[in-house]
Amino acid sequence: MNPSPAAGLFAIGGFYFCYFAFTGLFQPYWGVYLAALSFPAWQIGILTSLTQINRIYAPAIWGWLADRTGKRSLILRVAGLGAVSGFIGLLFAHGFWGMFSVVLLATFFWSAALPLVEALTMTRLRGDSGRYARLRVWGSIGFIVSSIIAGYWIQAKGVAVLPMTVVAVMSGLAIYAWLLPEAPALPANQPQAAGLGQILRRREIQVVFLGCFLMLLAHGPYYSFYSIYITQHGLSKSHIGWLWTVGVLAEVVIFLVMPWLTRRWSMRSLFLSTFLVAALRFLLIGWGVQSLAILLFAQLGHAFSFAISHASAMSYVHKHFAGSHQAKGQALYIGASFGLGGSLGGLLAGWGWDVLGGRLEFTLAALVALTGWIVCAAVLRREDQAA
Repeated sequence: MNPSPAAGLFAIGGFYFCYFAFTGLFQPYWGVYLAALSFPAWQIGILTSLTQINRIYAPAIWGWLADRTGKRSLILRVAGLGAVSGFIGLLFAHGFWGMFSVVLLATFFWSAALPLVEALTMTRLRGDSGRYARLRVWGSIGFIVSSIIAGYWIQAKGVAVLPMTVVAVMSGLAIYAWLLPEAPALPANQPQAAGLGQILRRREIQVVFLGCFLMLLAHGPYYSFYSIYITQHGLSKSHIGWLWTVGVLAEVVIFLVMPWLTRRWSMRSLFLSTFLVAALRFLLIGWGVQSLAILLFAQLGHAFSFAISHASAMSYVHKHFAGSHQAKGQALYIGASFGLGGSLGGLLAGWGWDVLGGRLEFTLAALVALTGWIVCAAVLRREDQAA
């Protein structure tokens, strides 16, 4: 029996909370945990990139399976149980290959969840970006709560408590995955959607995917080494949580005002602005790491480099991938951006960290973001302004 509309939205909001609460643990503290276990930088780069590597192919597999069978809720339940079962292995794995196997398996299931829930949410809300933002903001709140509490928790008890904290949060995600509602059935008279190949040949979606890839490629040093970089310059572990939180608070504000922004500016203009802000942000981090004020200001750029970037990309994906292609479209977007771009960015950051150092790596990240602006500004059409 499907839950009531209110209960269904509550479950979606709870899922977002737990999903990004896990991200609030893993992004800021996973690299710090590995550094405390004396892993070399290249191994840290690999282990911090595994969540993104699985996003290259796993969401496409799960999305195809969901669209093929129509059983998204069942797949989400399997994914939730598989993820929490996999992460239990962190309690026992301490060597590189043990952790590699555990995280690779757990994130194969974990990566299935978000694109299916995003497709479910956008379908249930009929593409209403305002209502989507109000639900998605619970993910940002989950990130804030977990990153702040974990900062003080780790400061007091030591970084060794991270694995059991991850398992606790993932248990909550598995519970909400079980409570998620079924996706609404498509109307019987809905026009036949274009073929997936036809959609992927559209220049606009190709450029958006390329831009998202470059944006996440530029984030490689940030997601893998930001916390390590700032602690090397004297900041405490509790400061880590607050700095990440400032970025997510900026993200919350943007999600809430996104409907107003889209009324004033075209989606193309918003999308292009994110690359310029990201370039400035990474330069400030690289060259201003010794100033807490500069780091706090740079974190405000997360409102653009993540929130507006993600919201505008979601709008493009929802526009092009209709009907039975919704889950596949979300999976391809995540695979191109967080998957391929994020994993390659993390791996390159890990391989070059000891040789180049943080300042040069963040400078190169700014150049990659600027390249994204050049490519998208030159090719992306202005048709959304006319619309």
